[in-house]
Amino acid sequence: MNPVTRVKALSTAALAAALLAGITAPAASAHPQHSASRSAQRIPFTSATVTENAGGTYTVTWSAPGTHGVTIRTGGRTVARGGATGSVTVSGLAAADRRWFDLVPDRGTPLHLADRLIRLQGTVNFRDAGGYRTRDGRWVRMGEVYRSDALDKLTDADLDKLKRLGVRTVFDLRMESERATAPDRVPAGAAHVVADVLAGTGTFASMPKSPAEAEAMMVEGNRFMVSGGTARTAYTAVLDGIADDDRRGVLFHCTAGKDRTGWSSAALLTALGVPEETVMADYLASNTYRAAANEAVLSHLPAQQAAVYKPLLDVRPAYLNASFDEVEEEYGSFRTYLRKGLGLDQQDLKELKRDLLVG
Repeated sequence: MNPVTRVKALSTAALAAALLAGITAPAASAHPQHSASRSAQRIPFTSATVTENAGGTYTVTWSAPGTHGVTIRTGGRTVARGGATGSVTVSGLAAADRRWFDLVPDRGTPLHLADRLIRLQGTVNFRDAGGYRTRDGRWVRMGEVYRSDALDKLTDADLDKLKRLGVRTVFDLRMESERATAPDRVPAGAAHVVADVLAGTGTFASMPKSPAEAEAMMVEGNRFMVSGGTARTAYTAVLDGIADDDRRGVLFHCTAGKDRTGWSSAALLTALGVPEETVMADYLASNTYRAAANEAVLSHLPAQQAAVYKPLLDVRPAYLNASFDEVEEEYGSFRTYLRKGLGLDQQDLKELKRDLLVG
């Protein structure tokens, strides 16, 4: 079956309504200190997070079975110590673009962690795409790949911050109408690459009439992101860009940073070997980061209209599951989707893991 057959009947109304609806997640991981011994390179942490709290304090939590103690360092000094499992809150730190912590076990390789959320004045859902543990015990590097909602409201201070954080390539997943209405602002010197998931599908002519119809639109829209021709072209460009060492750090984004961006992140993490439940948690985190913005929209709508619109603002397990179902039905396996749908062969995948995984 041709990969686009299953979605050829999907109306442009469904696509646009589903994917343009957008009018603390787990944080962890990154670069280990290198060691000559493979056993010394083993990362003992099974979980680790950094969360920035109100007032400039940070909560660091971890679990490192098989160790006796973990030292927490930041800015070149020790700020806390604990056992194999622990949680500490650190205060009194100077302001920084992004506060990184080193979790140093008494045996094995440290982790270099930061809060996943990048706090900017002009976005609500800009975050690191890395920081997750894979099934084989490695970790996805942080500070390499980012995901976000729209960039048109970035301030000059935001742009300066992103330049300091090393954002060099921006993939814009939005349609032409979105790009014209809200042009991206990107850091000085960064490349702006259009990777239009819905290129040529047009704009929607009608909105759903019930919550069930709205949810069905979202499900079908997420199927299109796997097997639609323009979607495959767009996501191929994104993965190629991530794999290109010279273009990292990479940022990909759409309007709300949850649907087209959500599948881009889910596909990347799955390719790297991150467990399905972790991929789902990363996807659903948009509900947390976008909660205030979504409520601001819904609170200005009549109750009946808000009920219809809410499924378009949400991310739900059924939506991401629809994308994975499409992978299975059209390609048989995720690896075949990568190879036939996105042109990522075994060697490409090996190199991607080499570059983005540690441990």
